[in-house]
Amino acid sequence: MTTRPEWQFFRSLWHADRPLATVWWSLMLLRGLLPIGLAVGTGRVVDAISSSRDLTAPLVVVGVLFVLLQVAAPLHAGVSANLGNREAAWLYDRLTDACVTPAGIGHLEDPELTDDLSIARDFDLGHTGPPMSFNVDFIQQSMVTMVAGIAAALTLGWYVWWGPFVVGGAWVSTHYLLRESGVWKDRLTPEVRSAQRDAEYAYRMAVDPPAAKELRLFGLAPWTIARFTDRRRRLFELQTDATRLRERSVLLALVIVGGANALFFWSLSRTDDGLGATVVAAQLAAQAGAIAFGGLNWTMDACAAAVSAVLKMDTAMAPRGALSPGTTDARDLPVALSLEGVRFGYPRSEGLVFDGLDLVVTAGSSLAIVGQNGAGKTTLAKLLCRLYDPTAGAIRVSGVDLRELDITSWRERVTAVFQDFIRFELSLRDNVDPGHRATDEQVLAALADAGAEGLAELDQPLSKQYRGGTDLSGGQWQRVALARALCAVRAGAGLVLLDEPTAQLDVRGEAEIFGRVLEATRGATTILVSHRFSTVRRADRICVLEHGRVIELGSHDELMALGGRYRTMFDLQASRFFEESEEEGVVDAL
Repeated sequence: MTTRPEWQFFRSLWHADRPLATVWWSLMLLRGLLPIGLAVGTGRVVDAISSSRDLTAPLVVVGVLFVLLQVAAPLHAGVSANLGNREAAWLYDRLTDACVTPAGIGHLEDPELTDDLSIARDFDLGHTGPPMSFNVDFIQQSMVTMVAGIAAALTLGWYVWWGPFVVGGAWVSTHYLLRESGVWKDRLTPEVRSAQRDAEYAYRMAVDPPAAKELRLFGLAPWTIARFTDRRRRLFELQTDATRLRERSVLLALVIVGGANALFFWSLSRTDDGLGATVVAAQLAAQAGAIAFGGLNWTMDACAAAVSAVLKMDTAMAPRGALSPGTTDARDLPVALSLEGVRFGYPRSEGLVFDGLDLVVTAGSSLAIVGQNGAGKTTLAKLLCRLYDPTAGAIRVSGVDLRELDITSWRERVTAVFQDFIRFELSLRDNVDPGHRATDEQVLAALADAGAEGLAELDQPLSKQYRGGTDLSGGQWQRVALARALCAVRAGAGLVLLDEPTAQLDVRGEAEIFGRVLEATRGATTILVSHRFSTVRRADRICVLEHGRVIELGSHDELMALGGRYRTMFDLQASRFFEESEEEGVVDAL
């Protein structure tokens, strides 16, 4: 029972904010009991009138209870909204921790977790239900009603001993007879997930700036809106179908409830317990109807599903992104690499990226890697960063298995520029030296080496969303990313991984920058992934990857003389380049 999503939700409220949750539960009990007290107090007033007694005390009690009843509701609503926000913040903290804590990234690229991660990530955005602050308020309203119903049924036994069994039992039976599926049991079916994913994709295309140009240029706005509305409509249809009344027998429920209440009130009319007791019993019997199946479940499902998804990520991600920590300090280790029979495939994917990869890179040398798309060039960079471990074989650094090296000390020795490098909405200094390991002089020198001097002041935010900020072009951002890698080299990095580091620069800019990069990384082991042979040819050695294996290895001159795959790719790119250059009147040599 404790693993049910509903119980996970209630436990999570205590973790989110224990004092506020205590107030929330206390107000719930108070509001559930106040109507019962008001009913009993009304009976005392009626008795006082019938017996001509002083009305002051019972009227004061009724007045106080009435005021409390009115004040507690808005107070409880405010507490619920605040607790809902705290709950959402706690869940996002757990999710963020689950995503960031594992040393590897297998949990973030595992297709089996993709849909669950989307649900956990977007639960408070209102895409598939109200935000958590609304949901917690809905739950407290439904639970207050239920507490009042249970308290009324129990109190009824004080006046009519068999009342709770007849009236309360009849209303409780509706939970079984009228199975209102407020619980969206079909929430995680493949069709629901597909509709959510498609709707989210269309929504992002409509509201995010990167797609704005193409949407307008190609007239895709109507298609985007139609796709979004179609998938959202389908999502709501699935939700509606899943939350319909799944009745056993509506007629039977009506007969039982109607018969039980008719019997009770008929019997009540035949008693002579006094007018006050009769009034109280009648009110309690009516209040007991709140036990019936209400609107709690559909709201509870929305909250519980979010909590369950986040906690599932918390437990599922850790083992899939886990890597053995290693103990050997790598900070003073020369970066001589040896890949021995490396086999690797991504989780839940068919086939292997590498199937027996062997490669040696001497310390302080530069190696360029070329090959067709999908040959494993970027995957090799991930393995060297130790974002994944090989399935079989070993990667050794100066003879030490990479898995035996302390991860933190190894990553201090590695720097990289990936194709999808990060753009921090921070100052230029923080973008170049996010680890704050370099001096201002080293940061400026790295910017100069990357040809990024003068882009902005060191303390200037690189986003116009901030006061005094500035925006950079794609090519300027790539220079900043290069400067980040070069700054890390100055701070002690011994392995430089460059994955298409000049893809957004023109040929002249690439030629200008790459010479500086090689000079700045001299002494470090540099591995370059690029499709531009004007860059590749400058490396000490060039490796041609195909089907997860090295098929050619040597210097540019050696591979050209070999006349193999490298020569074919080089000549193809060179001929196309010269044709375009002649047409445009540009003369640049490979």
